[in-house]
Amino acid sequence: MTTDSPFDASDASIRHATDNNVSWITLNRPAALNALTPHQRDHLISLLAAASADPTVRAVVITATGKGFCAGADLRGAPASSGDRVAGDVARTIRLGAQRLISAVLDCEKPVIAAVNGTAAGIGAHLAFACDLVLAAESAKFIEVFVRRGLVPDGGGAYLLPRLIGPQRAKELMFFGDSVPAAEAERLGLVNRVVPDDELTGTARAWAERLAGGPTRSITLAKQLVNASLDVDRATAFAAEAAAQEINMTTADATEGVASFVERRTPKYRGL
Repeated sequence: MTTDSPFDASDASIRHATDNNVSWITLNRPAALNALTPHQRDHLISLLAAASADPTVRAVVITATGKGFCAGADLRGAPASSGDRVAGDVARTIRLGAQRLISAVLDCEKPVIAAVNGTAAGIGAHLAFACDLVLAAESAKFIEVFVRRGLVPDGGGAYLLPRLIGPQRAKELMFFGDSVPAAEAERLGLVNRVVPDDELTGTARAWAERLAGGPTRSITLAKQLVNASLDVDRATAFAAEAAAQEINMTTADATEGVASFVERRTPKYRGL
């Protein structure tokens, strides 16, 4: 197992390790239920970008310590009134902050798994929903907490939720801000699988290592196709699919996949 980060290695608020071609990113402020500071947000963005650029990383897991996955943005120090703001300040802060984080997950060139160990609220919920696969512990819960604070959802919530569960369900969660237990989140389609608390890490590891042993480029291209398909017409989606096939057929893993089929053996993918 190796650790690496462009941020200060002594900063323990995010743990990072790469193991068996999986980048493990762990939020580590359990006393604050892992409420996200601007520094942590930027660190996450950096780690996701590094995972995209590192050929030895073939999957990513985002999880957390303690009872909370992420209780939202850490609002301590945020101005309580608009007296000192200039028009455009809030929009700029959201664009360069919460939206940039969610984009980093959606645009990561490796599959990203959220292993949600506890409460995921606000931007914490959206961080999970932006991931390609979401595992939740039985004790986890999801809260669109913004309405409780008189705020508009940010961090891509109004983009992500309707695509996952439809506009009426999305509005219900956003308008009421009710806590959604893991089992209900699975029923709605917000998470892929709910597992016992003590099985979360093991299940995440099994899923991530299975992804890491797969054809990385084809998985990445499939991710990009699915993410883009909800925003384009059929002709554009079909053209993107054809282009992705063209790109993928130049990879060593595609050659290996076809050869293994012809030779009736298990493929050995290298992520190339």
